Amino acid sequence: MSDAQQLLRRLSVHDEECVTSLLALGLASAEVQALDRRITVLVRLAALLAVGAPTETLRWAVERVAVTGAGDDAILAVLRAAAAAAGSAELVAGARRLGLALDFDVEYDPALHCPSSPASPARATASEREVTPSLR
Repeated sequence: MSDAQQLLRRLSVHDEECVTSLLALGLASAEVQALDRRITVLVRLAALLAVGAPTETLRWAVERVAVTGAGDDAILAVLRAAAAAAGSAELVAGARRLGLALDFDVEYDPALHCPSSPASPARATASEREVTPSLR
């Protein structure tokens, strides 16, 4: 049985020694060093977003990310990457908490538009659909 299989088996039966050991891992552990420091703190931020961590916890995570030199773009990339797994409700709640953690003004402004990601085309607004000729 591989180390990975053994670890997952022990965790799945809530082996207290294994759980405690894993939770005590720091950034310097050999297992975590397989990822560079920047990736590790971004993964931790994604996990905190996924579990609905409060704003102050996200603020702490954002500060850890900033120490690695990663900027707001990397933080937003984490939010986008986690969105598909977390679902729309958690995306909206997480975005608000993350915005507050970054000290952004997150109050609704109807004049603002959501920037589309490079992977997805922008959706037409109702007024744009009215002036766009039909292809029928």
